[in-house]
Amino acid sequence: MKALLIKYKAVVKFILTFLLVYIGFSLLYSWYLDVSDGSKYYPDYMTHLVSKQTDVVLNTLGYDVKMQPHPDEPSMKVIVNGTYLARIIEGCNSVSVIILFVSFIIAFSEKFKTTFLFLFAGSVLIYTVNLLRIVLLTVGLYHYPGHSDFLHSVVFPAIIYGMVFLLWVFWVKRFSKKKKTRE
Repeated sequence: MKALLIKYKAVVKFILTFLLVYIGFSLLYSWYLDVSDGSKYYPDYMTHLVSKQTDVVLNTLGYDVKMQPHPDEPSMKVIVNGTYLARIIEGCNSVSVIILFVSFIIAFSEKFKTTFLFLFAGSVLIYTVNLLRIVLLTVGLYHYPGHSDFLHSVVFPAIIYGMVFLLWVFWVKRFSKKKKTRE
């Protein structure tokens, strides 16, 4: 067993680092959600922010959009031209996806400055693409309501998780010291 641990030290270190960072940030995020009472920013600040930014982008594109707090659950109702189309829940705000992204990058970390800059740029990109994903999903639901399951369950998760995967590959190929030590 000890020989295997020594042989696969880098893999074990990656897995443990990933898990510790992921669990740590997930616990912090869970705590944040627990202390968010929704009195000022409903249902929580990040979900509220994504909802308001979605509203601004859609209104800029010419849609008459209203975001309203859902009376029965912690979410924001998306109403386009008087039609209730969707709801933006906590899972739509990209924080969980950013935690997954950050955990992988830290587990494959490079120099502090390089890692920090990539984490910052990647997180901003994920947030922005997620916002655009919600805008496109809303437009798709408005114009093609019969395709809502396919759009929400297949196309749009593929966009966000596909981009995270590409960022991971880019990080490993371009910046990771683990790649350089194997060559």
